[in-house]
Amino acid sequence: MSRVSNGSPSSARPDRLITLSDGIFAIAMTLLALDVRVPPGLDSEQFHDALRESFPQLAAYALSFLILCVFWRDQRQILLMSATAGGLPQHLALAVLGVIALVPFPTSLLAEYGAREPWAVVLYAATICLIDLLQLAMFATLRGRHGVRAVGEWRDTAADLSATVVVFGASVPIAFFAPQAAMWCWLALFPVKAALGRQERLRSAREQDS
Repeated sequence: MSRVSNGSPSSARPDRLITLSDGIFAIAMTLLALDVRVPPGLDSEQFHDALRESFPQLAAYALSFLILCVFWRDQRQILLMSATAGGLPQHLALAVLGVIALVPFPTSLLAEYGAREPWAVVLYAATICLIDLLQLAMFATLRGRHGVRAVGEWRDTAADLSATVVVFGASVPIAFFAPQAAMWCWLALFPVKAALGRQERLRSAREQDS
């Protein structure tokens, strides 16, 4: 990794940010699994009841793990761009990581109260939207101040980041009337991301052929 810095004290070296980012993502992903457990010392009937009751925790864990994987990919791409663009304002990168470290908290609320408490769903959706908005601000900063100007690259990355904001943001008003329906809406994110990724690959292939 090239150790590039633009000389500004407000900018952090991309290699150090990538190392810190990978560590925080790994810890956040690990903490997600701590709420998934079955108490010891149960008889057979209690064990099966506890196993059924653990399904919401497993579902919340799987959802948050997949979302964090997407965020980790996007974060690395943006930080790698900053390595060639002359650095990235440190406060933006650290703000993203600060919210990433908080993800296990709304995940636990979602697992315990998501089926009946709208605010548990809203808090989770708001956390995800905030992360994506901060990542979008990181990328916009690179484009506006540090010369990342490729039109296709900007359009594809902005569309990918904005898709999460749209899907989770749209679920907020739904949550106040039907919390479970709002959570089902989140599954739309994955085919949307897949379609955007396929579109990006096709555009890149056409540009290489031309």
